[in-house]
Amino acid sequence: MEKKDVYVEKLKKQIDGWSAEIDKLEAKAKKTREEYEAQIKTLRQKYDSAKTKIAEIQQASEGSWEDLKQGVESAWKVFKQGLDKAKARFK
Repeated sequence: MEKKDVYVEKLKKQIDGWSAEIDKLEAKAKKTREEYEAQIKTLRQKYDSAKTKIAEIQQASEGSWEDLKQGVESAWKVFKQGLDKAKARFK
């Protein structure tokens, strides 16, 4: 009987260890998910800003659209960098 009890206790310790590892993985997954969601939210904001700039250029007169072009190029660059960073991190 003693061998059985020792064996069962060994199994319980092992399964408790696995449970702790699963808990750690769950916490890490939750943190990672929150980070990804925050990054995606930021990308959506940058995307919306870039779309707004396009609309501004479409509405601008022939004489003033050149002034908007620099702002668009800047917004485009920021969005592209953020998107590239997110894609690299998601791989």
